[in-house]
Amino acid sequence: MLLIISFIILFFLIFSLFPTLFHQKLRCCNCEICHAYLTSSWRNDFVNLGDWYAHLLRRSPTSTIKIHVLNSVVTANPSNVEHILKTRFHNYPKGKQFSVILGDLLGRGIFNSDGDTWRFQRKLASLELGSVSVRVFAHEIVKTEIETRLIPVLNSFSDQTGSVLDLQDVFRRFSFDTISKLSFGFDPNCLRFPFPTSEFAVAFDTASMLSAKRALAPFPLLWKIKRMFKIGSEKELRESIDVINRLAGDLIKQRRLTGLTDKSNDLISRFMAVVAEDDDEYLRDIVVSFLLAGRDTVASGLTGFFWLLTRHPKMENRIREELDQVMGPGFDSVTASCGEMRDMHYLHAALYESMRLFPPVQFDSKFALNDDVLADGTCVTRGTRVTYHPYAMGRMSRIWGPDYEDFKPERWLDKEGLFRPENPVKYPIFQAGARVCVGKEMAIMEMKSIAVAMIRKFETRVKGPGLTETLRFAPGLTATVNGGLPVMIQERKA
Repeated sequence: MLLIISFIILFFLIFSLFPTLFHQKLRCCNCEICHAYLTSSWRNDFVNLGDWYAHLLRRSPTSTIKIHVLNSVVTANPSNVEHILKTRFHNYPKGKQFSVILGDLLGRGIFNSDGDTWRFQRKLASLELGSVSVRVFAHEIVKTEIETRLIPVLNSFSDQTGSVLDLQDVFRRFSFDTISKLSFGFDPNCLRFPFPTSEFAVAFDTASMLSAKRALAPFPLLWKIKRMFKIGSEKELRESIDVINRLAGDLIKQRRLTGLTDKSNDLISRFMAVVAEDDDEYLRDIVVSFLLAGRDTVASGLTGFFWLLTRHPKMENRIREELDQVMGPGFDSVTASCGEMRDMHYLHAALYESMRLFPPVQFDSKFALNDDVLADGTCVTRGTRVTYHPYAMGRMSRIWGPDYEDFKPERWLDKEGLFRPENPVKYPIFQAGARVCVGKEMAIMEMKSIAVAMIRKFETRVKGPGLTETLRFAPGLTATVNGGLPVMIQERKA
């Protein structure tokens, strides 16, 4: 009887979805690229999907490829990036397709919206994140987290001979603490030993990973069916988002009860002043987007940076020399002022160079609103997913020269040793044009602050032979190293 009922339900499901199936072009292609994608045979030669894309884009005369089964164009051509993000910006919104994929997690947040909704949030975020009071508040949060949590945790591990610490986990805990304080005025206290399990952080990780898998699915209908029946990965995603909604909702209610003051610098207080009082769901979407951006991108960028430093001790020593010049010799001071960090040009260059090779967001997609032709002559039809690929762009000799594989901070310095930025369409780590990252300066400040404290006070070495070859990334909206970054920490002696 149960089997008969299941067949009846399945029949009605297929019947209800028939119009969708009929109107949606089912793309079947047996070209080399599509076959490798569908069968995952690319894994025979490449560790990461991004490395396979980089290989294909290097091989393409235009640095652009098409993946027919995904109705997708992927490019590593700076001229195309400029076309998508600047010249024809209005033709390449996030799009309804993208909103459907991430809508359950991000709702109407800034990273999942277009039009007036996006413009409102961006204008407000630019004003708030650019204000002196918020920047001072953010720097104080980061400074306190370093002095009261990061340094004590690293000291405790350095005192235990042979102890191994997952540095990626430390960075994620650090950034979750700081972005939670900045966004909600709430301290999850994740970075304390023994490391507690944060229900909020775990739910965030799970929701991020499963949402990313939606975006990579060649047949979206499958995850939509699972979502309809609340089974498998979609059931797990729903449970994680329920946790996020519950905890975010509690924090919003608590903040409404305590009331707002002129001295409230956390973002939720500032957004509350302009968002309708009865629209807590919209407020949740806004702040969850900032949590996602502020936590995962900073942790990802630092993980790649320290992995590269352990392989290039000369660059690490060069950074130490600069820190001594700017801050004075010795280990008494491990936190730098904003003014001091502005004078750390080599450290700034090293961070930018590490993100060239290991960008926190490895690719970004838009959807074509109308038929178009990219700068390199590639034809794009309406509804096509158009992806520019920073991870691949960092591995292109056409962009960075024959030494593109080398970790070389000097490529970012002028003859006087001052940091020299590149055109953002060549280096779209923080996007470009109208969607350029509004939290860029704050993220760099946090990354530099952590790097200063750790490089000045500790020796960090990666543990494990596998991690000395290449980093393996797990699926996610941001780059997460599969298995973490196990290291051994030793306090430096004067």
